[in-house]
Amino acid sequence: MITNTKSSNGFEYIEIENNSATAKIALQGAHLFHYQKHDTQPLLWLSPKSHFETGKAIRGGIPICWPWFGKHNDDASLPQHGFARTSLFTLLESNEPDENTTELFLQLQSSAETLALWPYEFEVLVRIIIGPALTVALSTKNVDSRPFTITSALHSYFSVSHINKVSVQGLDKTEYWDSLTDENNIQHGDIHIREEVDRVYQKVKNDLMLHDQNRTIHITTKGSSSAVVWNPWSNKSKRMTDMQDDAYETMLCIETANALADAQNLVPGEEHTLQCSFNS
Repeated sequence: MITNTKSSNGFEYIEIENNSATAKIALQGAHLFHYQKHDTQPLLWLSPKSHFETGKAIRGGIPICWPWFGKHNDDASLPQHGFARTSLFTLLESNEPDENTTELFLQLQSSAETLALWPYEFEVLVRIIIGPALTVALSTKNVDSRPFTITSALHSYFSVSHINKVSVQGLDKTEYWDSLTDENNIQHGDIHIREEVDRVYQKVKNDLMLHDQNRTIHITTKGSSSAVVWNPWSNKSKRMTDMQDDAYETMLCIETANALADAQNLVPGEEHTLQCSFNS
């Protein structure tokens, strides 16, 4: 079942229910902010203080960072993580190929508003598959007459039992840039979170696994060789107006990315797809 819904303030989103799972996707940002298989806990973390308002990014779920990840390289006044996550997408198509699966296609195209922020013509297509596993694919096509470069991320917030009880497997011996120290380091063993962490792992070759107290989430990707691991810890959570003070205890971001050296250069007519799939 696919239902188009509006909140009391007019914020539009889509509700999905099939034999596998339930999900919710905002048209703003093509932002999937809920996915839950039946008889299990939600896969994604969502801040109870998150904004569901036009022009404000949702804190949690899977925000789409595009066409740049983090701060803009040349102009810090431009929106953090680009403009896709606060842009209104169009639902192009929805399919229910069987009773267990629902597929959505949402599109964003260049406009006067986007050209004022980023002077290129583009088409972005987001494909979301709700089934026994969750898949999100972000496809970018250069329809301009000039080449352009993008960095991007599917900024996945995972719901965890407690941050002290989780580990991330699959990044052993992988180099990463630590944004907190501006240093490059090598990961040794699994990742355990005991403080604020904000790292961009490079040349990622393996699937990742998020081990929690009662489940393991398998993360597979396509079109990506970089991954971001982020937890704000206590001090930063307290400074963020759309997070509760203890929010860091029940969330961990593992982001499928095209970041740093994994930036994508697209010539006119070229297309690139960044994809993540989750199964638990």
